[in-house]
Amino acid sequence: MSQRNLTLLTDLYELTMMQGYFKEKDANETVIFDVFYRSNPGGNGYAICAGLEQVIEYVNELHFDQEDVDYLRSTGLFEEDFLEYLHHFKFSGDIYAIPEGTVIFPREPLVKVIAPIMEAQLIETALLNIINHQSLIATKAARVVFAAAGDGVMEFGLRRAQGPDAGIYGARAAMIAGCIGTSNVLAGKMFHVPVRGTHAHSWIMSFPDELTAFRNYAKLYPTACILLVDTYDTLKSGVPNAIKVFKEMREAGIPFTTYGIRLDSGDLAYLSKKAKKMLDEAGFTDAVISASNDLDETLINSLKIQGATINSWGVGTNLITSKDSPSFGGVYKLAAIMDKKTGRFIPKIKLSENAEKITNPGNKAIKRIYSRETGKIIADLICLEGENFKENHSLLLFDPIETWKKTHLAPNSYTIRDLLVQIFKDGKCIYDTPAVMDIQSYCKKELDTLWDESRRLVNPHEVHVDLSNELWHMKNQLLESYHFRD
Repeated sequence: MSQRNLTLLTDLYELTMMQGYFKEKDANETVIFDVFYRSNPGGNGYAICAGLEQVIEYVNELHFDQEDVDYLRSTGLFEEDFLEYLHHFKFSGDIYAIPEGTVIFPREPLVKVIAPIMEAQLIETALLNIINHQSLIATKAARVVFAAAGDGVMEFGLRRAQGPDAGIYGARAAMIAGCIGTSNVLAGKMFHVPVRGTHAHSWIMSFPDELTAFRNYAKLYPTACILLVDTYDTLKSGVPNAIKVFKEMREAGIPFTTYGIRLDSGDLAYLSKKAKKMLDEAGFTDAVISASNDLDETLINSLKIQGATINSWGVGTNLITSKDSPSFGGVYKLAAIMDKKTGRFIPKIKLSENAEKITNPGNKAIKRIYSRETGKIIADLICLEGENFKENHSLLLFDPIETWKKTHLAPNSYTIRDLLVQIFKDGKCIYDTPAVMDIQSYCKKELDTLWDESRRLVNPHEVHVDLSNELWHMKNQLLESYHFRD
C-alpha cells in the first residue's frame, strides 16, 4: 500500500462532488461521516473488524501527482482552479476507528471521519473497499476456525482469490481471525506471519513411484514432513508408503517435529478414520492428519460430527472468497455538519422507507457493555459523544425499534468500554498499529467475550446494539421534523 499512490482509487462522483463543494460551498466546512454495515455476513452473529492498517497507509499517502492532475484535466470535467487545489491536497482531519480484531455488530460506526467536507468525501470509496474486504474475510475465517474447534486452520486460497491484492490482504485478515498460517509467501513476508505448505500431486507424479517421491520429500524436509497420500490410492498405496517413510525416519534417528499425511479428495471422514487406524497400529499416534478439498465451516463441522480424525485443515477457495457471502455491505454516511457560529455539530439523518436504512445522526460514540460476572458482552450502546455512564449507577437498555423491549442492569453488575479510538489528529496518525500476530491474540480474547449462543454457525443469538436515550430522542425529533415538512 505504501509503495502505491492510490489517491485515484475512488469513484468519479467523489471527485465531481469535491469540485461542487469547492465551487458552491465552503470547502473547509467540517463534517462527520460514519462507516457502518447493516447485517452480519453469512448469517453470522457478529463480524470481525479488519483493514485499519491499510486505511492508515492510504490516508498517509494521499496526494495528487502531476500525472493524476493531468489525467483529470483530460476528462474535461474539472476546472483549472480546482485542479490547482488538488496539487496541494493533503488530508487534515481526524479519524476514529474500532481497532482491528474487535468483534463488531451492525449499525455501529466502525470508522468516524471528522474533516473538511472535500477531504471526507474523497476517502469514502477507498475506506469502504479496504474495510469491507478485510472485515468480510476475517469474519469468514473466524467461522472456519470456530468450526475446527481447536484444530489448526491454514489459509490456502491465493490461487483462487480475485486478484493479487485480494489474496494478500485476504490472507492478512484470515490470520487476524485465527488461522495458524498461510500458503501465501508474500503475505508472510509483508506481515510477518507463519507460512506453511506441503507439496502437490505433481511432485508425486514427477518421480518413478510414490515411495521414491515421499522419500525425497522427507529427506529435504524432515522437520515438516506432511505427505500427500491420495495421488493414486489413499489406503492401498498412499498411507502405507507414508508409513514406510516414517519408519525409515524413525530407524535413522530423525526426530519427528511435524509429520503426517494430507488428504485432498474422497470421503474425508471415512479415509481419515482408516488412515488413523493404520498410523496408530504402526506406532505413529501423534501423526498429523491434514485435509483440504473445498472445505468450509459447514463441511468441517459435518466431518467433526462424523468422527473424522482430521486435526489440521487447509481451507482455500471458500475462505479467501467468502464464497457463500461475497460482500460485507459497509456504507459511508453523513452524520453531522459543524455550525460555524457555534462550533457545534448539526445532526443529519438519511430517511428511507426501510427502517434499517435510516441512519443514526450526530457525533457518536460506542460503549460496549459487559457482564461483570462473566466478562461476556451484554450489548453495545451507541450514544452521543460526551454522554457519561457510571458503572455504579443502574442502566436501562431498550430496543431502538421495539422500544417496549427493555433490559435493566443493576449498579455494579456491568462494566463499560469505549470502542472508538483516535487514529488521526489534524491529519497526522497518532496510532501505533500492532503486528498482525498481536492483533490475532487480541481477536481471540475478543471472541471469548461472546456467548456461545452468538458464535454458533446456524441461527446465532443476536447481540443487541441499542441507542442511548439522548440519541434515540434526537433521531426521533429529526424524523418528526421531516414528517411535518410534508
